[in-house]
Amino acid sequence: MERRKTPLWSKHKSLGARLIDFGGWDMPVQYPAGTIKEHLAVRNAVGLFDVSHMGEVYLRGPNAREQVDRLTTNNVAGAPVGKAVYTLLCRPDGGVVDDCIFYKKSDTEFFVIVNASNTPKDVGWFREHVKFPCDVVDVSDETALIAVQGPKAVAMVDALAGSTLAQLPSFTFAETTVAGVACTVCRTGYTGEDGCELMVASDHAPSLWEKLLADGAAAGTMACGLAARDTLRLEAAMPLYGHELDEETTPLEADLKFAVTLKDHRFPGLQRGLREQEPGHEKNWRRVDLERQGSASRRVFDLHGWL
Repeated sequence: MERRKTPLWSKHKSLGARLIDFGGWDMPVQYPAGTIKEHLAVRNAVGLFDVSHMGEVYLRGPNAREQVDRLTTNNVAGAPVGKAVYTLLCRPDGGVVDDCIFYKKSDTEFFVIVNASNTPKDVGWFREHVKFPCDVVDVSDETALIAVQGPKAVAMVDALAGSTLAQLPSFTFAETTVAGVACTVCRTGYTGEDGCELMVASDHAPSLWEKLLADGAAAGTMACGLAARDTLRLEAAMPLYGHELDEETTPLEADLKFAVTLKDHRFPGLQRGLREQEPGHEKNWRRVDLERQGSASRRVFDLHGWL
């Protein structure tokens, strides 16, 4: 079966990327500089990642807020407009269907970015569980996503956006233009560093990618592949669906209690979550983070703030 290609596939080829099969997508695992240099570029300057294989879905309708509140573990529905919220989707037995980020545009419109390998499953899950009048609109095929990550990332994107983003807080988003391209700029990421994710129409992604690389060259910007993305998220102790998360693992077992609101909530799997809070409840296993001793301390960006 032929692998799927993102709108930036030809750019990866021209940069000499090594491409691999990743969930049916032909994706860059690394570029000629190598994973270590890509990793360090994100830690010290800026790294660009093509994450257009991720899924993008809108929930729209008069009762969208009610449906989102009913299906997510975190307080997504109650967030202010313009806020991004990390949350989980759970089965009735508490297992995790997926972890994702919801972005609230209004009480009648939310968009959510889901894991690439789970996109068909998640879209089906939404369509099965969301009740009328609320539409589930899959825009994955017409949307590209570029992650710009690193300590210099926000300043670089802000300069290309006419200084409209400097005051945009973490885990918020805004509609603006970057290098003349209309984007939804999300102050989110998956590397343990500060940065942005730029959601853009697929046709405009190649020109935006080229502009970001060109303008960031002096600051040490590098294109980065999936290998560096994995080492960065591991270093920051961020879970990956299919590894630390799956349908047999509950949010508390995955140490994601911060993404679960048990009080006055009604999401699938709530009763399992309440039982796991009871004294003496024995969990099957628990995800823990490891910290290297003797290394220089640093602040890293977690899914819910600075550590």
